[in-house]
Amino acid sequence: MNPYHDPGKSHHRPNGFQNNYLEFEPKSLSELLRWRREAARLRLPPPPQAATPRVAPELDWLRANALAGAAMQPAVTWIGHATAMVQMGGLTLLTDPMFSQRASPLPLLGPRRHAAPGLALAELPHVDLVLVSHNHYDHLDAASVAALNRQPGGPPLFVVPLGLKDWLAARGITRSIELDWWDRQRLEGPRGPVEVALVPAQHWSSRSPRDAMATLWGGFAVLAPDCHLLFTGDTGYSRDFGDIRQHFSDRQTVTQGGGFDLALIPIGAYAPRWFMRDQHVDVGEALRIHADLGAKRSLGIHWGVFQLTDEALDEPPRKLAELRELRGLAEEEFFVTAIGETRRLPPRRAFNPLSET
Repeated sequence: MNPYHDPGKSHHRPNGFQNNYLEFEPKSLSELLRWRREAARLRLPPPPQAATPRVAPELDWLRANALAGAAMQPAVTWIGHATAMVQMGGLTLLTDPMFSQRASPLPLLGPRRHAAPGLALAELPHVDLVLVSHNHYDHLDAASVAALNRQPGGPPLFVVPLGLKDWLAARGITRSIELDWWDRQRLEGPRGPVEVALVPAQHWSSRSPRDAMATLWGGFAVLAPDCHLLFTGDTGYSRDFGDIRQHFSDRQTVTQGGGFDLALIPIGAYAPRWFMRDQHVDVGEALRIHADLGAKRSLGIHWGVFQLTDEALDEPPRKLAELRELRGLAEEEFFVTAIGETRRLPPRRAFNPLSET
């Protein structure tokens, strides 16, 4: 039974949760074996043409920015996979922290890292907020969240979908809140109120063969005076992203500064499409999400670290560059970074017609 079940909510089920626009069924063993047979026959995935790029992190600047309070400059640093550090609203937040060597419950089996994190856990500035999109092992890593809970200066606040608060508590993590889709949590930041909302995504959850769909999944909208962030989490393409834009439209008018200043959108782990389409977008669909959201700029994540699917580790950014050119998009509209690279963002500002005259 689902202890959170609310029959008035269409994504709730008596035994778990579902998507808004697709009744997702986890793939069967026969489908999994078909995928692996086809990959072996075609010798997939191909080796990457080049290693995932990385740069030395700007540690001094990041630490100073974390301590800057109301003077913080909005910035994003890609740590790897779906883990990004975003500094905004005077707060430092992490998405889906994953610092371990394997995305697996077993130390010697399962997907292993092909690129080290851009910052080690010990190099992070103090983290105020951790956003966990769902419970798959490459997004919710027990060792990583435990280490963050022990960080000097006190634990961050963990914000998770329904069903994961008890999982955290069983591991000694008690500073947490869980949200349903569209729930909002207001925090006080040095620049003023920061609002965190869980938003829908088309995906699923599981950490064992018997708990599929038992806990919720999603993405996050974070609205601060200097930046509006959207982190999609893992997702297939759906109408959810148009819904998200509409849901926050009253907070993102032109006079209020417009749409999301930054979207973190996955661009990898998409092949073969017959197996992955319902749960992971490809690059073209990632660009559709960017457009549906009306985002000012997007960062492509979820590539280059774990070999989860049949495309080469370095294929997604090459596809992104090709499609950007075909569609006439500038690089800064939907970009990728090296692991460890920081991209500074212009602070959000409301439109003042008097300043334009």
